[in-house]
Amino acid sequence: MKLVTAKQMQGIDSAAIDGRGIPGIDLMEAAGLGTAEFGREMIGGSVNGDRILIFCGKGNNGGDGFVVGRYLHEWGAAVEIYLFGKSAELKGDARENYLRIKELKISFTEILDEARIPEMDGADLIVDAIFGTGFRGEIRGIIATCVDRINSSDVPILAIDAPSGIDCDTGEVSGACIFATGTATMALPKLGQFLYPAREHVGDLKIIDIGIPEDIIESAAISLNLIDEAYVQNRLPRRAPTAHKGSCGKLLVLAGARGFTGAACMAAESSIRSGVGLCYLGIPASLNDICEMKLSEVITRPLPDVKRKGCFALRGLGEIRKEFEAMDAAAIGPGIGQHHETKEMINRLLPGIRIPFVLDADGLNALQESPERLAECDAPLVITPHPGELSRLMEAEIPVIAMHRDVFAREAASKFDCTVLLKGAPTFISDPSGEVYLNPTGNAGMATGGSGDILTGIIGAFLAQGLNPTEAACCGAYMHGFAADIAVEDTGETGLIPTDIIACLPSAFRTLGF
Repeated sequence: MKLVTAKQMQGIDSAAIDGRGIPGIDLMEAAGLGTAEFGREMIGGSVNGDRILIFCGKGNNGGDGFVVGRYLHEWGAAVEIYLFGKSAELKGDARENYLRIKELKISFTEILDEARIPEMDGADLIVDAIFGTGFRGEIRGIIATCVDRINSSDVPILAIDAPSGIDCDTGEVSGACIFATGTATMALPKLGQFLYPAREHVGDLKIIDIGIPEDIIESAAISLNLIDEAYVQNRLPRRAPTAHKGSCGKLLVLAGARGFTGAACMAAESSIRSGVGLCYLGIPASLNDICEMKLSEVITRPLPDVKRKGCFALRGLGEIRKEFEAMDAAAIGPGIGQHHETKEMINRLLPGIRIPFVLDADGLNALQESPERLAECDAPLVITPHPGELSRLMEAEIPVIAMHRDVFAREAASKFDCTVLLKGAPTFISDPSGEVYLNPTGNAGMATGGSGDILTGIIGAFLAQGLNPTEAACCGAYMHGFAADIAVEDTGETGLIPTDIIACLPSAFRTLGF
């Protein structure tokens, strides 16, 4: 699904109305009907006899609110509509729908001072139709007072298109802002609805189909995408009835150093929880016994280490290269440490890899002095940096990268000619063509050491099963976060640990039909 800025959505609306001749009032009608249906779902499926307050601005967002009020009135609700301003100032489609609600004698009040803000106790639903997706700046005056009172009420809040007060491009919030229980947004999701702090204000997001032809959206050439359930379901590999372990992919995980065997084991275990047929864990030889005790389903490959210091030795490069020969994909980097021999081994290993692979953690840090080696890789590649790791590869400040993850993901993918998964809240993925994907799953409980190792194992498993790098990264990020969202229902965010995510991967796959 495409993800748009406010300006892009305005362009799509204009193309539908001015270019295709679709009446704007028809789009408003569809928006209002879809929103009213969502509101009815939010409060149990029936609104008969319910008191519903609708707060409207003077623009098209307010016009949508008038349509919502008309439908809820027709379905038996006691609707009260409140307009910030004078009805005489309404224009266009908003004015036309104002006249329609007046014909139905729906309760209507102009809020010109604080005394006209209604009591909200006892209401069953509040609808926010004050400001739309084009809002910038800060809510002030009477509207700010009303927004604070709405938020203080113990009433479900439905926002139309966007909670009033959020910036739908940047996700910024300044001053008063609606905390919605649910948001009905029109035609396409908006970028800012998935960026913090705005994301905390959106609640459950519902996309309303308002009848904009698909070819108009396609012609807008939007390069930002939202990873949704359908994307993942259409790409995850399904096992044939005749499947066997050799036909479900063979993955080599090259990971681990003294003190970091957990990273290696979690990457390996998450891969087999993600459907790979065979996982081989390449581990420094002196750590092999530890990993064999931790893992039952993974095949270990003890490899030369540095004088039993528990890290990969440069002299093992030839043996490591042989391990790649029978594999379908590889996952490199979790917990390998930063010993100078290990770093040199990684630098020499990468140019000769011929199978798809994912590079993470200290595998990326090993290239700090030679990031150009990434672009020299001939094999399909996914890198999964967090902002700190990417800053070392691109010489950019961490806060700047964190604030503009979509931009830096795209720049890095172009510079290094590979798929880049830039971790964060949210995570962005970009391929070298410039297409960028936002992952909506996951929660703050994942902010603990080891979560990234699990993601690496999942992506490696998908590469081994035949997904291309961008598909593997997008599906990996989605399933990683989805499993964490399932886990957090039991553990809470504070108590969530990475192995909880691994344990919930089967439930995540099963929920999607796998």
